Amino acid sequence: MAKILTRLVNDGHSFGDPEVINERLEGGICSKNEYVSDGLVVRARGLPWQSSDQDIARFFKGLNIAKGGVALCLSPQGRRNGEALIRFESEEHRDLALKRHKHHIGQRYIEVYKASGKDFINVAGGNNSEAQAFLSRGGQTIIRMRGLPFTSTTQQVLEFFTRDPNSSQVLDGEEGILFVHYPDGRSTGDAFVLFATEEESAKALKKHREMMGSRYIELFKSTTAEVQQVLNRSMDPRNPEQPDSQLTPLIAQIPAGIPIIPQSLITSGTRRDCIRLRNLPSAAQVTDILTFLGEFSQFIIYQGVHMVYTATGEASGEAFIQLDSEDAATLTAINRHRCQMIFGNKKRVIEVIQCSGDDMSYVLTNGMPQMSISAMPTAMTAPALPPPSPITLQRPILSPVTPQTIMTTSALTGTFPYMSLAQPLPAAFTPTITALPQRPAYYPPILYWYPSPPVSPPTPQTPAITYYTTTTATNTAAGPYTGPCMIIMRGLPINVTVQDIMNYFQGFPEVGPDTISIQTNLEGRPNGDALISFTSRLEAERAIVEKNRRHLGNRFIELFMA
Repeated sequence: MAKILTRLVNDGHSFGDPEVINERLEGGICSKNEYVSDGLVVRARGLPWQSSDQDIARFFKGLNIAKGGVALCLSPQGRRNGEALIRFESEEHRDLALKRHKHHIGQRYIEVYKASGKDFINVAGGNNSEAQAFLSRGGQTIIRMRGLPFTSTTQQVLEFFTRDPNSSQVLDGEEGILFVHYPDGRSTGDAFVLFATEEESAKALKKHREMMGSRYIELFKSTTAEVQQVLNRSMDPRNPEQPDSQLTPLIAQIPAGIPIIPQSLITSGTRRDCIRLRNLPSAAQVTDILTFLGEFSQFIIYQGVHMVYTATGEASGEAFIQLDSEDAATLTAINRHRCQMIFGNKKRVIEVIQCSGDDMSYVLTNGMPQMSISAMPTAMTAPALPPPSPITLQRPILSPVTPQTIMTTSALTGTFPYMSLAQPLPAAFTPTITALPQRPAYYPPILYWYPSPPVSPPTPQTPAITYYTTTTATNTAAGPYTGPCMIIMRGLPINVTVQDIMNYFQGFPEVGPDTISIQTNLEGRPNGDALISFTSRLEAERAIVEKNRRHLGNRFIELFMA
């Protein structure tokens, strides 16, 4: 660059009107009625979920982003989905931004694509006068609070931030706090708080997961666009329920009148357009797999990542991935087989094996032959009858829904009765006896797949479809996954505290001091068990899938349904 400038000066070039590059991103408000040119907007994908608007601005450093021009996209549940829309001041800078496609933030590469002005307005725009009055106060940073008590007040929020340690001052006192409400006036448990400087907000963020009353509070850096999005969604009468209650169930309800689709119909055939990943870390997520595959993740079809779990809901360390062609599967297997995945500062050698849809079905059914398709009409139209002798048996990921029982033994003595595994259920499609191989007297561990849509490239929002291989008249009529539910936490250290358990269940705001009961033996000493109460069975099952067999300190923790 210095040589270029020297040459221009020697040639007599006059620098009369230099272009000014903004040092940092400035906040701003976008209205729903504002016009944004299609030539000014890009979409960034694959962002770390904790990225702030300033982090994204640093990724595009050297390019001028419009005021309030970074809009972080949210999922239907109100959580960040790893995407953002960025609005630039000129088309030239937008075109330069597109050249940063697959540059990195940390260890993640970021995809950058063209987007329309309408996309940006849909995410960042708003006409809520309360939100605009709040954002016009000029705070340098915004913090989002989650998990607030529904009866919390502005004074309680101020006291939360001003108490020691890490005391911080909210901009304009009570006027710098904005609570989020539903159309009927009920609180959502969220609030936005303004701070005058980065230093004040940094001190405030150190209060993440501190207590307010009986609730621990989660704190995140936020943006003006996120304020608009959250306010727009909360005031939409079509979304009256809380975001957490709209999570897709781990095991969706199957109405009795809907036919059950056998697993063999989901993916089959001899085309070797799938790959099998082995030796994955037990805590690996879909995003970790996409990062491992790198540029080859672009070949994944929609909802083509299938994490494999055991019959007890534990990660098996395997995953199946459907690609768009056999060539893509071959190329991926050749280039990624026995490569290392860095997870938790440790390296794991991952096996990547090309396979077919039939191979996938064979593994997922423990090598049992698939049911005959010709038997489907009879099974789908026949009325529900008592199951025959249980020759072919499969188990669900978690036990079927049953009415909540009162554990009088545990309540009085602090000990628990024998907890058995989920009872086997007969197959939905019963073939002839001669079609089945001889089965051993015990039940081997059965693997189950759970479809996880790839995060890139996403498609328009559609409800996730989960297929099941078994059901009975009793578990389909058991009712929805609602009502209180309890899980048992086993293997706790003797000196465990309520705060330790709350930290273990990070990401589950409903787990608080009033929902935790540490159990004791007849001598009054902790026996290593605890009862955790959840507001719904859905959240309890999610906690078991995500938190089972993790470590608390140096102890291995097991979770069970009570």
